[in-house]
Amino acid sequence: MKLFYNVAGACAVVLGVLGIFLPLLPTTPFLLLASWCFARGSERLHRWLLSHRVFGEYLRNFEAGHGIPLKAKIVATVLLWTSLLAAMFRFDGLAVPAVLALTGACVSIYLWRFLPTLRLERRANKA
Repeated sequence: MKLFYNVAGACAVVLGVLGIFLPLLPTTPFLLLASWCFARGSERLHRWLLSHRVFGEYLRNFEAGHGIPLKAKIVATVLLWTSLLAAMFRFDGLAVPAVLALTGACVSIYLWRFLPTLRLERRANKA
C-alpha cells in the first residue's frame, strides 16, 4: 500500500508543478494531495515536500491548520477567474461555461469561506 501512496504522491507533485505553468491545472490541490499521500507512504518523501524551498512553507502552514496567506488567496482567485473566463469564451454553448463557472464558484467559496487565512502575527510568533 505504501508503494501506491508514493506513486500517487509523485504523480500529484508532477501535476502540481505542471499547474504552475498551465493555467487550468491547479497547483495547490495536487501538492496537498501529494503531501497527504507521502505522509502515508514515505516519511522521507513527506519531509522532503514539507522542507521544499518553494512549496514547503505553504504546506506546513496548511497542515498545521494556519491556512494560506491573504496574498496567495488573492493571486489564486485572480488567476482562477482569468483562466476560467478565457476558457468560457472559447465555447459557443452554455453547458461548458456553466460548468466552469460553477467550478470556479465552488473553489472560490472554499478558498474564502472555509480555508483559513494565515495571519501575519501568527507567522511572526513562529519565528
